[in-house]
Amino acid sequence: MTKTISLQDADRSFARCIQDVEAGEDILITRDGKPVARLSPADTRALPTPEQTAAWEQWKAAMERGWDIGASRFDRDSLHER
Repeated sequence: MTKTISLQDADRSFARCIQDVEAGEDILITRDGKPVARLSPADTRALPTPEQTAAWEQWKAAMERGWDIGASRFDRDSLHER
C-alpha cells in the first residue's frame, strides 16, 4: 500500500518516513497535491501496475503483427534481415 504525504510533512518527519519505508511501506511525496517523489524499500523490486502490464502486452502484440507502411512487410524480423 502506498502512503501519500506532502513534501512539508516529509521534511518535518523524514526519520519516521525512513522507518516506514524500512518496514516495507511505499511513500508518495506530493507538492501542491502533485506527485514529485517516491520513497520505496531499496531491496524490493517494484511490480508493474495493471496498466503497465496491459501496455506491455499491447506493445508485444503490435511487434508480432508488424506495421503496414505501404511497402513491404515491416516487422522486427525484417529489420534484421540483410
